[in-house]
Amino acid sequence: MRIIFVLFVFFLTAIPLKAQETKKIYYESDRTRVDEKNYPGAFILSKVKNQVYFLHEGVKVWCDRAIFYQNEDFFKAFGNVRMKQGDTINMTSKYAEYNGETQFAFASDDVLLETPSNQLTTDSLFFNRKTQQAFYRSGGQVKDSASTITSQIGRYFMNLEKYSFKRNVKVRNPEYNIDSERLDFYSELGHAYLYGPSTITSETSVVYCERGFYDTRKDKGFFVKNSKIDYENRLLEGDSIYFDRQRNFASATNNIKVTDTINESVIRGHYAEVFREKDSVFITKRPYAAVKQDKDSLFIASDTLMITGKPEFREMRAFYDARIYKTDLSGKADSIYTSEKTGITKMIREPILWSGNSQITGDTIHLLSNTETEQIDSLKVFYNAFLIQKDSIEGFNQIKGKELFGLFKNNEIYEVDVVKNTETIFYTRDDQGELVGINKSLSAKIKMLFEDQEITEVTYYKNVDSDTYPRSLFPENGAKLKDFNWRGEEQLLQKSDLFKGRDSLVLPKIKGIKDPEIYDDFFQDLEEMNSNSDLNISKLQSGNQETDQPKEKPTKKLKKLKAIKTDEE
Repeated sequence: MRIIFVLFVFFLTAIPLKAQETKKIYYESDRTRVDEKNYPGAFILSKVKNQVYFLHEGVKVWCDRAIFYQNEDFFKAFGNVRMKQGDTINMTSKYAEYNGETQFAFASDDVLLETPSNQLTTDSLFFNRKTQQAFYRSGGQVKDSASTITSQIGRYFMNLEKYSFKRNVKVRNPEYNIDSERLDFYSELGHAYLYGPSTITSETSVVYCERGFYDTRKDKGFFVKNSKIDYENRLLEGDSIYFDRQRNFASATNNIKVTDTINESVIRGHYAEVFREKDSVFITKRPYAAVKQDKDSLFIASDTLMITGKPEFREMRAFYDARIYKTDLSGKADSIYTSEKTGITKMIREPILWSGNSQITGDTIHLLSNTETEQIDSLKVFYNAFLIQKDSIEGFNQIKGKELFGLFKNNEIYEVDVVKNTETIFYTRDDQGELVGINKSLSAKIKMLFEDQEITEVTYYKNVDSDTYPRSLFPENGAKLKDFNWRGEEQLLQKSDLFKGRDSLVLPKIKGIKDPEIYDDFFQDLEEMNSNSDLNISKLQSGNQETDQPKEKPTKKLKKLKAIKTDEE
């Protein structure tokens, strides 16, 4: 008797187990009825106390009412629909359809799909369980712990925790906003890949790119196509840009351009670092700055450029083989310093300046500009001042002293004073340019007047010792003052001379970001699966909610698949 009882219990317990193992849809319902007139071949299932329940291949569905075509393994669910797959996927809606053979589902009206890391809401959602992909094309929203993402089209790859958003994609975060045409998002990691015109906007910056990567958790990323970052008064552009919003830091590689929109200056090079909080830029690899001055531009180039300070206090430092070029002025020094506030430009260590046929050297050279007119006002040379001007025919006019002070008008020098232990050599010519003699003088101070960059008048002060010699009597070894060094071959005559003689530069190859993946039509697998089937899947294709009205039993309508191809490519 005991054996019979055990077998009986085993038989009873095996029935639901067998129902769960079968590939056919299993169901439970408080009330079941048939209506062959309106729903031929279907069971009409209804809730009394418990919701209608379906189970198939690990997916569970609850609803208030259902129409179940058992022979076709297909049902339509109405009212408070819940669909659960394992412990990770939960979906709710007001309406749903499910095909057991294709494992293809459709839900509409207040659809909510929840995973451990995010929530997806949309008007209608297609779900392919065999590929573990969900798809919407009528607008949707995804929320995770940090951001909300909306788009017109979305595709969710459950196994990869990946979303692919297209058309009018918007990411909204308390700290920033992202707008893009296409964005691939890995929800578990918070990684976003941007394709097409995209912007990342925050209170302190606006990033633009046409291809890029952004870590939404760490607020950092890199951008590799037509990329630029606008830091309010400074615009950074480059082939590749790295961005760290929390550190207020950005770096750029290859074809860099940094524009100061307030001071109207531009810096170029091939590697740059920008520190927004310190309002500073560090740039190397053939860097040069173009600073607007009146109707002209002043160019400064060196091995390294550093710009620091707020716009009104901005300072520039160019060091190692620093060069300066202007249409009427050029020069070199080991390093150059400029100040926006004071208008001073300092040339430090072995400085040299050229203006027309004149060359000026000294231990240190200062150029002072009027901060209002942006024109050069004056020039100061400290210690070992030496001015050399090439004579129109032969030799060199030379002025030497401890210090030199020059005055400018309309960016041209018109007066120069040389003080302390001055020495001069001048080639004196008549109006026809014939050499009258060569003058050699010593004095405590000299004043020179210039016109069209030529010396027109010289005045000597105190302790003057002056002699003029005919050309034939002037000693050859006295034609040059001590420390004479004419370097005219180094003079910068055009902008390109800023880089003359520098080592050639090989730019690193930008790795970039791979092309966006091209996905197959979401419905392609479904079409192939049912090409030889009589199953009704038209409602799963159309995305329209089934109304609860009597209808004839549907027939095969696979041709509709062709009408709903999406632009997933």
